[in-house]
Amino acid sequence: MKLRPFRTVLVLITSLIPLALLAILVFLARYSWPALTFNGWHFVTGHLWDLGNLYADPVKRHGVLVPIGANYGILVFIVGTLLTSAIALLIAIPVSIGVAVFLAEGLRSNVRVVLSFVVELLAAVPSVVYGLWGYAVLTPLVSRTIGPALRTVLGFIPFFSGSIGSGYGLLAASIVLALMVVPIIAATVRDALARVPSETKEAAYAMGATHFEVVRRAMLPAVRTNIIGACILGLGRALGETMAVLMVSGGALNYFPDNIYSPITTMASFIVSQLDSAMQDPTGMAVRSLAEIALILFIISVITNIIARLLTGTARNVSPT
Repeated sequence: MKLRPFRTVLVLITSLIPLALLAILVFLARYSWPALTFNGWHFVTGHLWDLGNLYADPVKRHGVLVPIGANYGILVFIVGTLLTSAIALLIAIPVSIGVAVFLAEGLRSNVRVVLSFVVELLAAVPSVVYGLWGYAVLTPLVSRTIGPALRTVLGFIPFFSGSIGSGYGLLAASIVLALMVVPIIAATVRDALARVPSETKEAAYAMGATHFEVVRRAMLPAVRTNIIGACILGLGRALGETMAVLMVSGGALNYFPDNIYSPITTMASFIVSQLDSAMQDPTGMAVRSLAEIALILFIISVITNIIARLLTGTARNVSPT
């Protein structure tokens, strides 16, 4: 009986997280409802975003006042968001797992502590710092070195051919996102590897396995669930990143990328870049459409986490081979 008040307090505190998520969802849905009813499915299938003539008297379309020529389509931004996140993970996952294995198995304890701290410190660097580094260092490097090298080696693939441009675009944004995601995945997987029971490793050694085989066949399968969770955590960071991507993506509007060097815009960075212009809309439809983008991004994040739960649940039921 004495523990009941304490348990009640814990339940109330725990309930704050789902309640906060629900409150955000309700706010976004209510605020963007006029845009949802006005835009319909064209919002996610159209690729033209145009605020229209903000200085002329608005006209009524579908029973709603909007600026003349206003059109809201975000398929370009959805594609940019998914492409940058996917490429970032393709870069970050093997690097992160390699770093995690090296920290967990390839170093003495005193050196491991120092380098682990450095990796965790990278996760705490503000995103605008990564963006500034990308702007000053990475984009010239992409334009002069990385881009030409990729085109020389992989130019037979259409996605890696074509004009490289000034370096601002999909490749630069993906590399910056990968750098921001690597510390998150690496630190999580390293901690999981450190918790693998010594009996598991000793059993593998007893069967004549080499160190590499112990890591590949015994340790990594044992932390499969943690690896999946860490990758989804990194994906969530990549999907929602704003300032760093905004500074190196090129800010393309109404333009689908035709190669890996093309300028792009993601959903999160577009909201930030267009908010000031949207607030000039006297009808408020532009701001509500930006809120609809935020709602869709929120839903994508929720779906991503649901998939992660399903994948981790499946991974738990699969025995390592």
